[in-house]
Amino acid sequence: MSERVYELRVSGVSKLEAGEPATVPVYLCRVSAGFPSPASDYVERDIDLNEWLLRNRLATYVVRVEGDSMTGEIHHDDRLIVDRSLEPRHRDIVVACVDGEMLVKRLIVEDGRYFLVAENPLYPPIELNGDRELIVWGVATHCIHALR
Repeated sequence: MSERVYELRVSGVSKLEAGEPATVPVYLCRVSAGFPSPASDYVERDIDLNEWLLRNRLATYVVRVEGDSMTGEIHHDDRLIVDRSLEPRHRDIVVACVDGEMLVKRLIVEDGRYFLVAENPLYPPIELNGDRELIVWGVATHCIHALR
């Protein structure tokens, strides 16, 4: 009998509440990730983070993740913004309920076969071949994690 190893799990789900716009200033200049460039003090405009992060407010949730199967892109305790109205596509990161357990994985479609794949090579892909109960709960559109 094979052991179930699912790794990165959803540990909490929150509904986004309507409220005041969350605005921050956007600078006109770009920031180099390579060699430094002169900075500009010119603020282009304020943006509303709701406009940037939410496509469909009524179908959008924030989930908190735990585990290391998606390390590299998603870390333990990150928050994912998940849109339940999006149709999952090849290479999307999805929140899926597999055998009653909510997981975060990349959806891979190859030759008509569907897999949930971890970014961490220590975890095997999960083939979606009808042997397991599966519901794709939503598509992750953004990942929020602290840098310090």
